[in-house]
Amino acid sequence: MEKEIWFAGGCFWGTEKLMSSVRGVVSTEAGYANGDPSVEPTYEAVCRRTTGYRETVHVVYDPAEVSLDFLVYVFYSSIDPTLKDRQGGDYGPQYQSCIFWKEGDPESEETVRRISAVEARRHSPFMTVLEPLKRFVRAEEYHQKYLDRNEHGYCHVEPWTIDAAAGRKFDPGDYRRPSEEEIRERLTPEQYEVTQHAATEPPFDNEYDAEFRRGIFVDRVSGEPLFVSSDKFNSHCGWPAFSRPIDPSAVVIREDHSLPVTRLEVRGRVSDSHLGHVFYGDRSSPNGVRYCMNSASLMFIPIEDMERKGYGKLIPLVGPKREMWRVYFPPSASLFAA
Repeated sequence: MEKEIWFAGGCFWGTEKLMSSVRGVVSTEAGYANGDPSVEPTYEAVCRRTTGYRETVHVVYDPAEVSLDFLVYVFYSSIDPTLKDRQGGDYGPQYQSCIFWKEGDPESEETVRRISAVEARRHSPFMTVLEPLKRFVRAEEYHQKYLDRNEHGYCHVEPWTIDAAAGRKFDPGDYRRPSEEEIRERLTPEQYEVTQHAATEPPFDNEYDAEFRRGIFVDRVSGEPLFVSSDKFNSHCGWPAFSRPIDPSAVVIREDHSLPVTRLEVRGRVSDSHLGHVFYGDRSSPNGVRYCMNSASLMFIPIEDMERKGYGKLIPLVGPKREMWRVYFPPSASLFAA
């Protein structure tokens, strides 16, 4: 039942470390993929930039334990797909980001292309190469599990990206972004404008600003879990506010330059819907972080309905009901819209 996929994400040391940290990954192997078939690649030959080979990690995984969806999302969280022939501090065609699947595996190809289409919506230009695997050659032994043997070796993948991959709370393979037609049919005009065009709903006059029952808040478009009620607090800003997401990998943070001040926009991982913005140093938050969300982007599932609606595994994450945080804001306090 094991399956295979190949990721080229810059230096294969970091990509292998990332993938090997994921529960359900059976084995990883650093190597060189899809270059000149007449050349037997070595590290020295590939570094001369004439062979066409990319530093690649062969991943064998158990689909009963982890979905290919999750592995592909993890891969994209570790790279910048707008870059050509470089990644992190490395330059050259051998560092081009790519995803390869086994020829004759339409299921893996569909997954890779579907998720890459979501990533392409939020990254322009989109440069990651997507193609079937033609050839893979195992790299020299000193490259295998390099960072396990060299704790302080070079790694272009951030430590928190590896930690997030290792500590997943749920698998995004259970959720999908619907078609554009389905999204338009399911949502009200306001919900559509907020989620698809980054509009902002009115403060205080929205569905979940005062919702403090026990349960979870999910992405209205994809159904992906986002926040638990025990992390919701009253920020007095007029929009639902949370101190953290259920899983940091479930949201994508991007710079937003739509106002004179730069903000950090929060988007859904699977849906790519606009959710709101995140602010740091917020005095009303128990940890100084405020995820200021639009109710129109969320759907609340009370704890008594979670099992019936397919979220039963997340019930243990729902803490006890909290007293609403009450914080005095001086007149100079600055609050930004969701």
